[in-house]
Amino acid sequence: MQRRNTDIYRRGRRIKSGKSGKGPLVYWMSRDQRVADNWSLLWAQQEAIIHERNLLVIFCLTPDFPDTTPIQVDFILKGLQPIVKALQQLNIGWIFAQNLPGEVFPKLLSEIDAHSLVCDFNPLKTHKIWKERLTNQLSVPFYEVDSHNIIPAWTASTKKEYAAYTIRPKIKRLLDDFLTDIPALAPHPFPCPATLYSEYEMWNVPGFTNPATSSNLSTPSGPAEALSAAKQFCTTKLCQYDTKRNDPCENGQSGLSPYLHFGQLSAQRLARMVLKTNATEDITDPFLEELIVRRELSDNYCLYEEHYDNIQGFSEWAQKTLNQHWDDKREYNYSLETLEKGKTHETLWNCCQLDLVHSGKLHGFLRMYWAKKILEWTIDPETALHYAIILNDKYSIDGHDPNGYTGIAWSIGGVHDRAWGERPVFGKIRYMNEAGCRRKFDVNSYIAHVLGTTAQSQ
Repeated sequence: MQRRNTDIYRRGRRIKSGKSGKGPLVYWMSRDQRVADNWSLLWAQQEAIIHERNLLVIFCLTPDFPDTTPIQVDFILKGLQPIVKALQQLNIGWIFAQNLPGEVFPKLLSEIDAHSLVCDFNPLKTHKIWKERLTNQLSVPFYEVDSHNIIPAWTASTKKEYAAYTIRPKIKRLLDDFLTDIPALAPHPFPCPATLYSEYEMWNVPGFTNPATSSNLSTPSGPAEALSAAKQFCTTKLCQYDTKRNDPCENGQSGLSPYLHFGQLSAQRLARMVLKTNATEDITDPFLEELIVRRELSDNYCLYEEHYDNIQGFSEWAQKTLNQHWDDKREYNYSLETLEKGKTHETLWNCCQLDLVHSGKLHGFLRMYWAKKILEWTIDPETALHYAIILNDKYSIDGHDPNGYTGIAWSIGGVHDRAWGERPVFGKIRYMNEAGCRRKFDVNSYIAHVLGTTAQSQ
């Protein structure tokens, strides 16, 4: 019998005990859409080999999937195609299910007499609800594995952290122990026969093709493209990351966020690539702070804060100061439609919105400014938060992400921030405006670039 790799097992936890069937072990792929460097898949294969079972991977998606938009669906489907080929070469079965998880797994697992079910960890509400419902419906053992974070979120901290400075030392203590190399996935010794799931589609995606979104998708999709982009970043952009990342005109950010969001790129693999460049700590530390501490802080917030997407999730001081200024007069009061079309009085903000709509991305510094202006130009903080989440999730390739929810909560509700000088509308929430942007970068150049780019695409 094969010896268990304990490094794999400490990445996961049991959701539910149950009686194992005699059929294949099933991995529900969702947040981590890759074959290599995938602890969830490694966990599933290790268990399948130990118990001499077939291994089957299932991905669930429907055209009206609640957490995706057309541009995101386009990105997902392009990235899944090479995954299917890789799994088939490794003797691992594959199903693309055009239903929600609760409509797929209870029936399928029963029909194939599944041994157990393994899923990706995701701290967001929709996935928590799905897992809870499945827990009540399944009779087989059910596990989840955190292949998205370097340190599993529940291991990094057992509570909601107040700020980066409170979670950073916890991560630092554990990082060397968890930032290990990731084993390669071997060909599976027990091939999965198609007869086990003959009534399900192996690869059939009618209703998803949307050529209109493809022209806007400037980021190529897929694990190979993700790894290539990571290598290029380490070679050409890492050395200037800290000096250029906050300037939207410099293209100084990594550009890897979509790959990390959809799990086409492992954060653990990326961190090891950065460290292997042998660059000095003053070069690597700023990027690793964002990649590890800030990303895991966002997962921590969404995991332990039930109200991560509404104002009840803000700190007590932030709720108090916003309530005190709730009725302050707004010089401008824009509707969601006006904001969505980029028709405000401020050209820079309009260009941020155009940039987000047409490219599916928005520079991190500008996203803070963009969200804070929504607070200033809407009727109240609750409406501002609601509008910002709608627009970000609708247009950003990496929308519906803990980083997005946490970043918006930081901008509008001071989450993970401190109190600043008091002013109308904002209270003690950190303030940003166009004048501050002009001190940071060439605003006119950014505006010209966005207007020129969007004009060409129309």
